[in-house]
Amino acid sequence: MNGRPSLKTYKKKAYLCQIFFVTRSIVFFKTDAKWNGKVMQIHPGSFRNHNPQLFERFGRDKGADIPVRTEYVRALQPLLAKYGNDPRLSLIVFTLDESTYARELAPLAGHYPALKLGPAWWFHDSPEGMRRYRRMVTETAGFYNTVGFNDDTRAFLSIPARHDLARRIDCGFLAELVAEHRLEDWEAVELAPDLAYNFAKAAYRL
Repeated sequence: MNGRPSLKTYKKKAYLCQIFFVTRSIVFFKTDAKWNGKVMQIHPGSFRNHNPQLFERFGRDKGADIPVRTEYVRALQPLLAKYGNDPRLSLIVFTLDESTYARELAPLAGHYPALKLGPAWWFHDSPEGMRRYRRMVTETAGFYNTVGFNDDTRAFLSIPARHDLARRIDCGFLAELVAEHRLEDWEAVELAPDLAYNFAKAAYRL
């Protein structure tokens, strides 16, 4: 045996890391007297530097980060129990685990005033990924519990194209709802600029 951790060990460590993160977050808010109006983003779910040879040769952020399963209902409960009902806090959650969209994140965002869902992120920042996101979260979380589209890419020249893509996908989704008589045309006209601009501005207190 070479001492490599088992799958069970990985799962235990991942869960403990989530609990540690949330606990530290609660300590931060508890000890910060000026937390009113703050924005907090959570970006979990990536196994960093999965390929050790690539990491040793080129360093981090070279394409060896892999999505992993992530749990939110239990991990976020201590933080949401303390601050989730206060809309002065803007808590924006992203995920690389698409299986949590409908099962965990949409119900949480639909319930807690402080919680909003970040857009399709990283591996899912693509036409099909954005469509899956809207179809999986909208029925439970609606539109107003999301933050539209924002981008943290370091590929600055791609930002205009990414925002253009997001707007096209969102408008296509709205058009689909109108065509199916699930949304009035005037509602879609109002929602389009919200998804493109207003939701992000409000969520990030800009």
